[in-house]
Amino acid sequence: MTDDLVLLADGGGGERMMDLIRSQILSRFAPDDGSGELARLADAARLQTEGADLAFTTDSYTVRPLEFPGGDIGRLAVAGTVNDLACLGARPVALSLALIIEEGLELATLGRVLDSAAQAARETAVPIVCGDTKVVERGSADKLFINTAGVGVIENGRQLGAEAIRPGDVVLVSGTLADHGVAVMSRREGLEFEAAVASDAAPLWPLAEALLGASRNLRALKDPTRGGLAAAVNELAEAAGVGMRIEEASVPVRPAVAGACEALGLDPLNVANEGKFVVIAPADEADAALAAMREHPLGRDAAVIGEVLSAPEKGPRVTLRTRIGGERVLEMPYGEDLPRIC
Repeated sequence: MTDDLVLLADGGGGERMMDLIRSQILSRFAPDDGSGELARLADAARLQTEGADLAFTTDSYTVRPLEFPGGDIGRLAVAGTVNDLACLGARPVALSLALIIEEGLELATLGRVLDSAAQAARETAVPIVCGDTKVVERGSADKLFINTAGVGVIENGRQLGAEAIRPGDVVLVSGTLADHGVAVMSRREGLEFEAAVASDAAPLWPLAEALLGASRNLRALKDPTRGGLAAAVNELAEAAGVGMRIEEASVPVRPAVAGACEALGLDPLNVANEGKFVVIAPADEADAALAAMREHPLGRDAAVIGEVLSAPEKGPRVTLRTRIGGERVLEMPYGEDLPRIC
């Protein structure tokens, strides 16, 4: 380890990345008292304007390889930004798309990626309204980087976020976990499994809209991307000042993905997803939220996986009840098991 260089693990969505953000970014741009939208470290910023509540977000994508089973960097970029807006209950209204292209990228590859991005935007009926294109020297960008930003409208005064979470709430996920990370890793390493594994990359606003209609008091949505489920629930628990208990036996993981993770020495709870929500709902609305997700194609494998507890006086905020009945700490990942997957 070194204290004077940025390492690949510092971008992995775990504890190291949070340390980098707090020490190098929040210390410069967020108010000293911890107030303001940036300090919330939410998936998107909530902006209040005359006549409308808006959500605004931006993200950059550097996946390797550019194309993988179930998607590519173009679909990933649009879906990821739509999903960040959806986590605030915001209907996407406009996206930007900026390209950093390495000299030598095949035009056929670029065309496929852009077609895929356009198709993902059509799935959510959100237009690409502006962008930017840069071409850099060979060796400077690993073929293609994409940045997208998005604006959405928060309707009916909804206030989704960690601050709304309360003890007694229920933790759900909208479907199977670790599909994306395993799909990217399989293509990168040339691995083959008994059953096909495909990325779950998908724009989730239609699913969020169904959830908002089913659960009037829905607490929070979180997309478990880098760091997977483990990072997502730890971030929510810390921001909300609560504890959580997750039931390992209830967490949906496809058998092929579980087998691949075992073979690769990975914990599927730490692997990135690009088409799933972690959902926090009040106990009396959890059944309705679950039913709404299962009725939608994007949420047919949704499951209840845990509960929100009072904040522990000491010790870990998030624990995992194992399949054999024991209990262990579900830690925030330290770095990243699989680099460059989103």
